[in-house]
Amino acid sequence: MTDSTVRIDGNTLRLPGGVAVRFVRTLRLPETGTHPLPPGLGDFPVRRVADFPDTVPEAWRARGGVMLPVYLREAMWLSFAGTREPAALQVGVGKVCAVSGKPWSDRLSRSPQNYVVLPRQPWLDGINSGRGTVRQFVAVPLGLGATVEGQVTGEEVWGGVQLQSFPLGERELAKWREAERRRSQQSRARTTALPTGGYGMPAMPMMSAPGAPPAPSPRAATAMGLGVGGSMRQEVYEDDRPLKSWAEEPAGRVFVHLVTPPEWRRITGEAPPPSPVDRAAYTRAGLPWFDYYDQDAEDLAPTDTLGAVQPVGDWLGDDHEPWQEPTADQVQPLKDAKGKPVEDGDW
Repeated sequence: MTDSTVRIDGNTLRLPGGVAVRFVRTLRLPETGTHPLPPGLGDFPVRRVADFPDTVPEAWRARGGVMLPVYLREAMWLSFAGTREPAALQVGVGKVCAVSGKPWSDRLSRSPQNYVVLPRQPWLDGINSGRGTVRQFVAVPLGLGATVEGQVTGEEVWGGVQLQSFPLGERELAKWREAERRRSQQSRARTTALPTGGYGMPAMPMMSAPGAPPAPSPRAATAMGLGVGGSMRQEVYEDDRPLKSWAEEPAGRVFVHLVTPPEWRRITGEAPPPSPVDRAAYTRAGLPWFDYYDQDAEDLAPTDTLGAVQPVGDWLGDDHEPWQEPTADQVQPLKDAKGKPVEDGDW
């Protein structure tokens, strides 16, 4: 029988089939213009809902899963570094697919594609909202209509983030493993895992300290979901395998609850992470931003549904946090250099 258990390894979620997901703190982009990829500034702490049955809301206990603390208008991205074998991963924001804009489904779809392909997709910073761009994931409370869920469905019921993984079918997985075995025999295995901070950045330490003991009984917590912020240059890659290559049933799934820092302290007794880094100070310090390009992959076309989602500033007011454009030499290329490859010949 296949194990469908989702586990926490440090702050990494490990879904069946070798899928690894981390939630990474980052700089929030301005809501106008298109920008390079912001850095990773350390992982969000992740805890099991089941470990706090006396202090989490009853609805959370029913949904199970995990929780993490996030500040109002704080940005995050999802890292898939450490995923060991090919997988199709569905990412929902309030049970709206972040890739297709369609309602959450227990099945994979190609028309439109409702998943990202791992490990080819190294991370996902936001919803698939434009050709070669995404709009950044930004935390916002439910009830304003600012979440992706609220704008797409007209109501805010779920919030949080939903993940569901599908491995390759048995025959396809056996073929892939054999090809990998042969490749490893032909050349030395190389490890290229991303550093903990993501995008080549060292992780900033996450502060934690003992807090007050949890309250003796649960109460309704401020429900949080994901809206969108600024646009950045990032592709969501089209699957180059036929749909039948993937298993028909998901291997595992998990509901990720988002909680405000005060509620995190009340529920867990832990101090929340420090407030987000000032983005202008980061750029003034000459620290890097990033650009990722995979010349062998095809960008997935966005859908009209997600392209129409408006930024959270339309509900919460203008973004007054200062912005300083990084210089060209601060933007570091990752993976392939852009441009067509040059072919060699006889000489």
